[in-house]
Amino acid sequence: MPELPEAEVVRRQLHAAAAGATIDHIRVGREDIVRQGVESLSWYAGTRIAEVQRHGKSVVLVCERGAGKRVVVAELGMTGLLLFTREAIPSTKHVHMTMSLANGPQRTLRTLWYWNARRFGRLYLLDQKAWKAYRQRRFGRDPFTMTGDEFVDLIQSCRGRIKAALLNQHRIAGIGNIYANEALFRSGIHPYARGCRLSKRRLRGLFETMQRLLEEAIAMGGSSIRSFVAPDGTPGQFQSRHLVYQKTGARCPNVCGTRIQGLMDERSSFVCPTCQKR
Repeated sequence: MPELPEAEVVRRQLHAAAAGATIDHIRVGREDIVRQGVESLSWYAGTRIAEVQRHGKSVVLVCERGAGKRVVVAELGMTGLLLFTREAIPSTKHVHMTMSLANGPQRTLRTLWYWNARRFGRLYLLDQKAWKAYRQRRFGRDPFTMTGDEFVDLIQSCRGRIKAALLNQHRIAGIGNIYANEALFRSGIHPYARGCRLSKRRLRGLFETMQRLLEEAIAMGGSSIRSFVAPDGTPGQFQSRHLVYQKTGARCPNVCGTRIQGLMDERSSFVCPTCQKR
């Protein structure tokens, strides 16, 4: 958390507000928050933000200076936020990057802050060669760009539990614990089912459900479970549509009425033992 929908909400707001803006300067509060490229900070002064992208759960600012191009990669981790509204900052103690902007499409936007209380997220300042290597090392296929056939082949090649396969960012980039639990429940698949044993029909159903789920979550601003808010400070609303996530002991929303069980594995799983089959 944040996961793909939350990162996409951030990307869309930042692209609308900051694409075309000029970076005056970047100030880093803690150098250990920049995992790579801190020595290149001065290069970004005077660059133009050409676009804002999303890769998996990360938000990427593509910066241009003449023919040169570099990126600022913001890993949101568990608690990371990118904010352009000062009132939305929970505590200035955990602001680890401040980016001053000018001449953007929204003239009132002057500052972008990177806030992260637990510091599981990191920043990367990368040239094009390093950015290519980073993408190849970190990201699998995006749920919105892969095909159903590619998804089926990928999951059927996994001998382990399907939920672990969905959470593996080197295979599928962006799915986290919230949306893996919700997609599996809505597809009637137990999180401990073996990917290689599931039929193509069930996996195609899961793929289509997963895409609809992510689109619905994005449209509702993502899920605000802990601290997540969009850059303008607006919390997400999709948590009101969660059917099983963190609902141990509640009645299954399907007609069976079975109690939702919580399973402890690498990440907590929430399952209806009646509706979800292996």
